[in-house]
Amino acid sequence: MPRAANLAGVTPDYWDDACRHLAKRDRVMKKLIPQFGEARLQSRGDAFTTLARSIVGQQISVKAAQSVWDRFAAAVGGPPHKLAPQAVLALDPLTLRTAGLSARKAEYLTDLARHFTDGTVHVRQWQQMDDEAIIDELVAIRGIGRWTAEMFLIFHLMRPNVLPLDDLGLLKGISQSYFSGEPVSRAEARELGEGWAPFRSVATWYIWRSLDPLPVEY
Repeated sequence: MPRAANLAGVTPDYWDDACRHLAKRDRVMKKLIPQFGEARLQSRGDAFTTLARSIVGQQISVKAAQSVWDRFAAAVGGPPHKLAPQAVLALDPLTLRTAGLSARKAEYLTDLARHFTDGTVHVRQWQQMDDEAIIDELVAIRGIGRWTAEMFLIFHLMRPNVLPLDDLGLLKGISQSYFSGEPVSRAEARELGEGWAPFRSVATWYIWRSLDPLPVEY
């Protein structure tokens, strides 16, 4: 269940319609949504930086990830919310390691930057591409798996109907809100999520809120 630094962003225009739809169709959502008032999903808007942050934050605490990110962004130069992939490629491996990155994460960030500079990812076409096509492009980048790609679809592209079944927070929240704390399988979560369509991302966001009231950003 991700969280990152608080920066102003853009809120999806479908949010209020999604909340009304979910509240009508789902008894848990009807109770859950009003608890969080005007809190909304927000996107910070820069694709490369969002993905780079996701790589930096893998398998370390939020606090540690922020510390490493700050040092990495300072080494790259420019505003920390909009890093240039060309500037990342210009850094030598020692500089990346000095910022606190493991050798593997340094390689992942270099590979990510290379995909952006050589046009392997079709950023300008993403708005016209379906979710699975974008996931296929992203998982071809080292260090990005399906979960990270799905977080990107939700938090950067703000796609309304993503159900990240590999997310432990989602499964835990479904267990607590729908199954009285009993363990939930991916199949059960998928079946429940079908009732949230076409706004599964929004329902997921509120399930995360049920575990952590602070708005999730990425």
